[in-house]
Amino acid sequence: MKLNTISGRFAALTIIFVMLAEVLILLPALASFRLDYLESRLERGQIASLAVLASDESLADDLESELLQNAGVFNVVLRRNDIRQLVLQSKLPGPVTETYDLREQGVVQSIDDALRALLDRRNEVIRVIGAPVNQAGQLIEITMETESLRASMIDFGLRLLLLSAAFSILTAILLNLAVQRLVLVPIRRVISHMVSYAQAPEDPRHIITPDARLAELRDAEAALEAMQKTVTSSLKQRERMAQLGEAVAKISHDLRNILTTAQIFADRLEDSGDPKVRRAAPKLVNSISRAVNLCETTLAFGRAEEPAPTLSRFNLAQLAAEVIEAETLAGSEGPRVEFLTDIPPSMTIRADRDQLYRVLANLTRNARQAIEGTGLPGTVEIGAGESDSDWWIRVGDTGPGLPEKAREYLFKPFAGSARKGGTGLGLTIAADLVRGHGGRLDLVRSDSEGSEFMIHIPRDMAILPMRRMAGGR
Repeated sequence: MKLNTISGRFAALTIIFVMLAEVLILLPALASFRLDYLESRLERGQIASLAVLASDESLADDLESELLQNAGVFNVVLRRNDIRQLVLQSKLPGPVTETYDLREQGVVQSIDDALRALLDRRNEVIRVIGAPVNQAGQLIEITMETESLRASMIDFGLRLLLLSAAFSILTAILLNLAVQRLVLVPIRRVISHMVSYAQAPEDPRHIITPDARLAELRDAEAALEAMQKTVTSSLKQRERMAQLGEAVAKISHDLRNILTTAQIFADRLEDSGDPKVRRAAPKLVNSISRAVNLCETTLAFGRAEEPAPTLSRFNLAQLAAEVIEAETLAGSEGPRVEFLTDIPPSMTIRADRDQLYRVLANLTRNARQAIEGTGLPGTVEIGAGESDSDWWIRVGDTGPGLPEKAREYLFKPFAGSARKGGTGLGLTIAADLVRGHGGRLDLVRSDSEGSEFMIHIPRDMAILPMRRMAGGR
């Protein structure tokens, strides 16, 4: 039986507690044994003295010595009718060191006297006073040595401890068997179910059926059953989603290649001699470009994981200028979208430059497209600043603001898009990349005057997750 098991520790604790209880019982038991021992010596002394008093003649020395030896005392004094009489006497081996009056012994005093008698190894002579049995006088006094008393107390204590140890072991065995039957067997059953379920969590046949008799174990089994059902259902749904995602990725990959080819041919339509074809060509190119972009963002989101950020220091104003330049070239021929920056020229930030570029590009692209969708001119502004704890980057626009549904499902893939035909993957990927830096991406406001997003990146990179970031989470 090992101590690192429930049964082993339960058995050890049972023995310890029973022995502790026996030690607490031992002290009053020793005190009671000492009193009984002294009272028996008083009774023997009284019997010997009554034998002397019954005889009218004086006893021979050898007979008196025999009576005292049988009584286990040196002297016997009786007080009768207010007269103190030395009935039996012999030579004391030493002076009397203590006097004990058993008529005035309390519980605490008895325990204290018993401990002192047990721990004192010296053989001393003591006087014991008590009341005679059957009211044969007013009191009786005896003198005796302590060696025999101490030896008897040690013998009694050892026998009591051995008996206690035997009962402790027997109790521990019985309790251990009861624990094995009532607790450990159901626990091992639960563990067995968990092991078998872990081997095939998608198989509903391995889900536990609660049948424990103990209410606590039955509640645990019921909770485990509910959890296993939830996990099994989630695994099945995840497997279906993974299969669907794999199929979508393959379709998007092939469709992107097809659309890229179609885009090349659509560009050539602008050189057509037919005016109607030339007018329709830009719309066709834009439609194909949006389809290609959808395929590319779907493939990017469907990747298993994003690489962990590679941190470096760089100038944030230069990065924002690159993002604005790219978005300016990508803008439509409709109303002009103006890009502004409010970033200190010398401001540097410690982050992954490529990933932060993607974050800003997604936010500015969404802002530009929202403004272009209104058919009116507008402004997109990138601002930044820093505090003692973090760097912050603000991306705001003067667009129409996000609709209620987009705000409700913000940062959720395929649900939080504000544009018709959009996927919402841009914001989802941006939020994931910012979280990979240990920061957060928040929507500060979105109303009729425009929208504003705020990026917070902590200066203390010790909080940066030391893992690879899941791409779609």
